[in-house]
Amino acid sequence: MPQRPIAPQAPAMSSTSAPTALHFLLFFVAGCVNRHQQRVIEYLLEENRVLREQLNGRRLRLTNDQRRRLAVKGRVLGRKALGKVADIADLVVRMANETPGWGYTRIRDALRHVGHGLGRNTVKRILLDRGMEPAPERNRKPSWTTFLRAHFGEMAAADFFTVEVLTLVGLVRYSVFFVMRLESRKIEIAGITCDPCGTWMEQIARNLSDCQDGFLLGIRYLILDRDPLYTARFRSILKDGDVSVIRLPARSPNLNAHAERFVLSIKSECLDRIIPLGERHLRRAVREYAEHYHFERH
Repeated sequence: MPQRPIAPQAPAMSSTSAPTALHFLLFFVAGCVNRHQQRVIEYLLEENRVLREQLNGRRLRLTNDQRRRLAVKGRVLGRKALGKVADIADLVVRMANETPGWGYTRIRDALRHVGHGLGRNTVKRILLDRGMEPAPERNRKPSWTTFLRAHFGEMAAADFFTVEVLTLVGLVRYSVFFVMRLESRKIEIAGITCDPCGTWMEQIARNLSDCQDGFLLGIRYLILDRDPLYTARFRSILKDGDVSVIRLPARSPNLNAHAERFVLSIKSECLDRIIPLGERHLRRAVREYAEHYHFERH
Protein backbone atom coordinates (compact mmCIF):
# COMPACT_ATOMS: atom_id res chain seq x y z
CA MET A 1 0.00 0.00 0.00
CA PRO A 2 1.53 3.33 -1.00
CA GLN A 3 2.52 5.60 1.87
CA ARG A 4 0.87 9.01 2.20
CA PRO A 5 3.34 11.80 1.69
CA ILE A 6 4.09 13.76 4.82
CA ALA A 7 3.41 17.52 4.55
CA PRO A 8 6.38 19.68 5.33
CA GLN A 9 6.17 21.34 8.75
CA ALA A 10 6.95 24.99 9.44
CA PRO A 11 10.18 25.52 11.29
CA ALA A 12 9.62 25.64 15.05
CA MET A 13 9.87 29.08 16.69
CA SER A 14 12.72 29.38 19.10
CA SER A 15 11.90 29.36 22.75
CA THR A 16 13.03 32.96 23.21
CA SER A 17 11.57 34.70 20.12
CA ALA A 18 7.89 34.68 21.22
CA PRO A 19 8.44 36.18 24.70
CA THR A 20 10.77 38.80 23.24
CA ALA A 21 8.16 39.97 20.72
CA LEU A 22 5.47 39.93 23.39
CA HIS A 23 7.59 41.95 25.79
CA PHE A 24 8.32 44.50 23.09
CA LEU A 25 4.60 44.83 22.38
CA LEU A 26 3.80 45.24 26.07
CA PHE A 27 6.47 47.91 26.51
CA PHE A 28 5.20 49.76 23.46
CA VAL A 29 1.58 49.71 24.67
CA ALA A 30 2.61 50.73 28.20
CA GLY A 31 4.64 53.62 26.83
CA CYS A 32 1.68 54.83 24.76
CA VAL A 33 -0.63 54.58 27.78
CA ASN A 34 1.81 56.46 30.00
CA ARG A 35 2.22 59.24 27.46
CA HIS A 36 -1.54 59.51 27.09
CA GLN A 37 -2.03 59.63 30.86
CA GLN A 38 0.65 62.30 31.18
CA ARG A 39 -1.10 64.42 28.54
CA VAL A 40 -4.39 63.99 30.37
CA ILE A 41 -2.77 65.04 33.68
CA GLU A 42 -1.15 68.08 32.07
CA TYR A 43 -4.46 69.09 30.51
CA LEU A 44 -6.32 68.73 33.82
CA LEU A 45 -3.65 70.73 35.66
CA GLU A 46 -3.90 73.53 33.10
CA GLU A 47 -7.70 73.40 33.25
CA ASN A 48 -7.49 73.75 37.04
CA ARG A 49 -5.23 76.79 36.68
CA VAL A 50 -7.64 78.39 34.21
CA LEU A 51 -10.59 77.82 36.55
CA ARG A 52 -8.66 79.31 39.47
CA GLU A 53 -7.87 82.36 37.36
CA GLN A 54 -11.58 82.75 36.61
CA LEU A 55 -12.26 82.97 40.35
CA ASN A 56 -10.15 86.14 40.50
CA GLY A 57 -9.18 85.61 44.12
CA ARG A 58 -12.67 84.69 45.29
CA ARG A 59 -12.97 81.91 47.80
CA LEU A 60 -14.20 78.63 46.32
CA ARG A 61 -17.07 77.15 48.33
CA LEU A 62 -17.27 73.35 48.17
CA THR A 63 -20.17 71.09 49.02
CA ASN A 64 -19.72 68.17 51.43
CA ASP A 65 -19.85 65.76 48.49
CA GLN A 66 -17.12 67.67 46.67
CA ARG A 67 -14.93 67.67 49.77
CA ARG A 68 -15.37 63.89 50.11
CA ARG A 69 -14.42 63.31 46.47
CA LEU A 70 -11.28 65.42 46.82
CA ALA A 71 -10.39 63.65 50.06
CA VAL A 72 -10.60 60.25 48.33
CA LYS A 73 -8.26 61.36 45.55
CA GLY A 74 -5.92 63.14 47.94
CA ARG A 75 -5.65 60.08 50.15
CA VAL A 76 -4.04 58.15 47.28
CA LEU A 77 -1.31 60.78 47.01
CA GLY A 78 -0.83 60.83 50.75
CA ARG A 79 -0.69 63.65 53.25
CA LYS A 80 3.04 64.04 52.80
CA ALA A 81 2.75 64.79 49.05
CA LEU A 82 -0.17 67.17 49.54
CA GLY A 83 1.60 68.90 52.39
CA LYS A 84 4.72 69.33 50.28
CA VAL A 85 2.75 71.24 47.64
CA ALA A 86 1.27 73.56 50.29
CA ASP A 87 4.65 74.05 51.96
CA ILE A 88 6.27 75.16 48.69
CA ALA A 89 3.47 77.66 48.03
CA ASP A 90 3.85 79.03 51.57
CA LEU A 91 7.60 79.33 51.03
CA VAL A 92 7.05 81.36 47.84
CA VAL A 93 4.72 83.73 49.69
CA ARG A 94 7.13 84.03 52.62
CA MET A 95 10.01 84.94 50.30
CA ALA A 96 7.89 87.59 48.59
CA ASN A 97 6.80 89.09 51.92
CA GLU A 98 10.25 89.12 53.53
CA THR A 99 12.05 90.42 50.43
CA PRO A 100 9.64 92.79 48.64
CA GLY A 101 12.29 93.66 46.05
CA TRP A 102 12.53 90.09 44.72
CA GLY A 103 10.71 89.45 41.46
CA TYR A 104 9.39 86.16 40.10
CA THR A 105 12.75 85.20 38.53
CA ARG A 106 14.75 85.96 41.69
CA ILE A 107 12.35 83.90 43.83
CA ARG A 108 12.54 81.04 41.32
CA ASP A 109 16.34 81.04 41.47
CA ALA A 110 16.33 81.11 45.27
CA LEU A 111 13.96 78.14 45.36
CA ARG A 112 16.28 76.17 43.08
CA HIS A 113 19.12 76.71 45.54
CA VAL A 114 17.08 74.88 48.19
CA GLY A 115 16.00 72.06 45.89
CA HIS A 116 12.62 73.22 44.53
CA GLY A 117 12.47 73.33 40.73
CA LEU A 118 9.50 75.67 40.22
CA GLY A 119 9.12 77.66 37.00
CA ARG A 120 8.84 81.43 36.90
CA ASN A 121 5.20 81.30 35.78
CA THR A 122 4.36 78.96 38.66
CA VAL A 123 5.84 81.45 41.13
CA LYS A 124 3.87 84.21 39.45
CA ARG A 125 0.64 82.21 39.63
CA ILE A 126 1.08 81.43 43.35
CA LEU A 127 1.63 85.09 44.24
CA LEU A 128 -1.24 86.34 42.09
CA ASP A 129 -3.56 83.75 43.64
CA ARG A 130 -2.64 85.19 47.05
CA GLY A 131 -3.38 88.74 45.83
CA MET A 132 0.27 89.79 45.85
CA GLU A 133 1.46 92.32 43.29
CA PRO A 134 4.71 92.22 41.25
CA ALA A 135 7.96 93.24 42.93
CA PRO A 136 7.97 96.95 41.94
CA GLU A 137 4.52 97.47 43.47
CA ARG A 138 5.28 95.37 46.55
CA ASN A 139 8.47 97.31 47.11
CA ARG A 140 6.78 100.66 46.69
CA LYS A 141 3.94 100.21 49.16
CA PRO A 142 3.20 97.99 52.18
CA SER A 143 1.20 94.81 51.79
CA TRP A 144 -2.51 94.77 52.52
CA THR A 145 -1.88 92.76 55.69
CA THR A 146 0.73 95.26 56.90
CA PHE A 147 -1.61 98.16 56.20
CA LEU A 148 -4.47 96.50 58.10
CA ARG A 149 -2.31 95.80 61.14
CA ALA A 150 -1.14 99.41 61.28
CA HIS A 151 -4.59 100.99 60.95
CA PHE A 152 -7.04 98.35 62.16
CA GLY A 153 -8.46 100.52 64.92
CA GLU A 154 -9.16 103.35 62.46
CA MET A 155 -10.79 101.31 59.73
CA ALA A 156 -14.34 100.43 58.78
CA ALA A 157 -15.84 98.44 55.93
CA ALA A 158 -19.17 98.82 54.14
CA ASP A 159 -21.26 96.65 51.86
CA PHE A 160 -24.73 95.99 50.47
CA PHE A 161 -26.88 92.90 50.46
CA THR A 162 -30.34 92.39 48.96
CA VAL A 163 -33.50 90.77 50.35
CA GLU A 164 -36.70 89.74 48.56
CA VAL A 165 -39.67 91.18 50.48
CA LEU A 166 -43.30 90.13 49.99
CA THR A 167 -45.50 93.22 49.59
CA LEU A 168 -49.03 93.97 48.36
CA VAL A 169 -47.66 94.30 44.82
CA GLY A 170 -45.64 91.09 44.99
CA LEU A 171 -41.98 90.41 45.67
CA VAL A 172 -39.84 93.55 45.88
CA ARG A 173 -36.06 93.55 46.17
CA TYR A 174 -34.73 95.70 49.02
CA SER A 175 -31.14 96.80 49.48
CA VAL A 176 -29.58 96.90 52.95
CA PHE A 177 -26.48 99.05 53.42
CA PHE A 178 -24.34 98.49 56.51
CA VAL A 179 -21.00 99.65 57.93
CA MET A 180 -18.69 97.67 60.24
CA ARG A 181 -15.90 98.90 62.52
CA LEU A 182 -13.20 96.31 61.91
CA GLU A 183 -11.57 96.35 65.35
CA SER A 184 -14.77 95.81 67.35
CA ARG A 185 -16.93 94.23 64.56
CA LYS A 186 -19.68 96.67 65.55
CA ILE A 187 -22.37 96.95 62.90
CA GLU A 188 -24.42 99.96 61.85
CA ILE A 189 -27.40 99.38 59.54
CA ALA A 190 -27.01 102.63 57.64
CA GLY A 191 -30.03 102.33 55.38
CA ILE A 192 -32.73 100.07 53.91
CA THR A 193 -34.54 100.95 50.70
CA CYS A 194 -36.16 99.42 47.64
CA ASP A 195 -34.86 102.25 45.47
CA PRO A 196 -31.17 102.98 46.16
CA CYS A 197 -30.01 106.05 44.27
CA GLY A 198 -27.32 108.70 44.38
CA THR A 199 -29.39 111.12 46.47
CA TRP A 200 -30.14 108.44 49.04
CA MET A 201 -26.45 107.49 49.25
CA GLU A 202 -25.44 111.12 49.73
CA GLN A 203 -27.73 111.37 52.75
CA ILE A 204 -26.27 108.13 54.11
CA ALA A 205 -22.78 109.64 53.80
CA ARG A 206 -23.87 112.74 55.72
CA ASN A 207 -25.37 110.61 58.50
CA LEU A 208 -22.27 108.44 58.83
CA SER A 209 -19.84 111.37 58.93
CA ASP A 210 -21.92 113.67 61.14
CA CYS A 211 -19.61 115.51 63.54
CA GLN A 212 -21.92 114.90 66.51
CA ASP A 213 -23.00 111.26 66.38
CA GLY A 214 -21.87 109.83 63.05
CA PHE A 215 -20.94 106.17 63.13
CA LEU A 216 -17.63 106.94 61.42
CA LEU A 217 -16.37 109.37 64.06
CA GLY A 218 -12.74 108.45 64.75
CA ILE A 219 -12.51 106.36 61.58
CA ARG A 220 -9.86 107.35 59.02
CA TYR A 221 -10.42 104.72 56.31
CA LEU A 222 -13.56 103.14 54.86
CA ILE A 223 -13.22 100.04 52.65
CA LEU A 224 -15.62 99.92 49.70
CA ASP A 225 -15.96 97.77 46.60
CA ARG A 226 -16.57 99.10 43.09
CA ASP A 227 -20.37 99.32 43.33
CA PRO A 228 -21.54 102.28 41.17
CA LEU A 229 -23.75 103.46 44.05
CA TYR A 230 -20.58 104.70 45.75
CA THR A 231 -20.63 107.82 43.59
CA ALA A 232 -18.00 110.52 43.46
CA ARG A 233 -20.33 112.77 45.47
CA PHE A 234 -20.77 110.06 48.13
CA ARG A 235 -17.00 109.70 48.46
CA SER A 236 -16.53 113.47 48.50
CA ILE A 237 -18.93 113.89 51.45
CA LEU A 238 -17.01 111.26 53.41
CA LYS A 239 -13.72 112.94 52.56
CA ASP A 240 -15.08 116.24 53.92
CA GLY A 241 -15.69 114.33 57.15
CA ASP A 242 -12.02 113.23 57.25
CA VAL A 243 -12.78 109.69 56.10
CA SER A 244 -10.61 108.41 53.26
CA VAL A 245 -12.25 105.85 50.96
CA ILE A 246 -10.26 102.76 49.96
CA ARG A 247 -11.74 101.32 46.78
CA LEU A 248 -10.90 97.66 46.36
CA PRO A 249 -10.03 96.01 43.04
CA ALA A 250 -12.91 94.46 41.12
CA ARG A 251 -13.98 90.95 42.16
CA SER A 252 -11.85 90.79 45.30
CA PRO A 253 -14.18 89.75 48.17
CA ASN A 254 -11.26 88.41 50.22
CA LEU A 255 -10.05 91.98 50.74
CA ASN A 256 -13.37 92.83 52.39
CA ALA A 257 -13.74 89.53 54.19
CA HIS A 258 -15.18 90.86 57.48
CA ALA A 259 -18.12 92.54 55.76
CA GLU A 260 -18.63 89.52 53.49
CA ARG A 261 -18.73 87.29 56.54
CA PHE A 262 -21.46 89.39 58.16
CA VAL A 263 -23.56 89.13 54.99
CA LEU A 264 -23.18 85.35 55.05
CA SER A 265 -24.12 85.22 58.74
CA ILE A 266 -27.25 87.39 58.59
CA LYS A 267 -28.55 85.58 55.53
CA SER A 268 -27.86 82.01 56.64
CA GLU A 269 -28.96 82.54 60.26
CA CYS A 270 -31.89 84.89 59.71
CA LEU A 271 -33.07 86.19 56.34
CA ASP A 272 -32.88 82.91 54.42
CA ARG A 273 -35.22 81.38 57.02
CA ILE A 274 -38.05 83.89 56.67
CA ILE A 275 -39.97 85.79 54.01
CA PRO A 276 -40.25 89.39 55.24
CA LEU A 277 -43.83 90.62 54.96
CA GLY A 278 -43.28 94.23 54.07
CA GLU A 279 -40.57 96.77 54.82
CA ARG A 280 -41.45 97.10 58.50
CA HIS A 281 -41.01 93.37 59.02
CA LEU A 282 -37.65 93.48 57.21
CA ARG A 283 -36.40 96.36 59.32
CA ARG A 284 -37.40 94.62 62.55
CA ALA A 285 -35.70 91.36 61.50
CA VAL A 286 -32.47 93.12 60.53
CA ARG A 287 -32.45 95.24 63.72
CA GLU A 288 -33.05 92.23 65.97
CA TYR A 289 -30.32 90.21 64.25
CA ALA A 290 -27.87 93.10 64.63
CA GLU A 291 -28.60 93.12 68.39
CA HIS A 292 -28.09 89.36 68.52
CA TYR A 293 -24.83 89.73 66.56
CA HIS A 294 -23.52 92.34 69.03
CA PHE A 295 -24.57 90.88 72.37
CA GLU A 296 -25.29 87.17 72.02
CA ARG A 297 -23.51 85.64 69.05
CA HIS A 298 -19.99 86.49 70.29
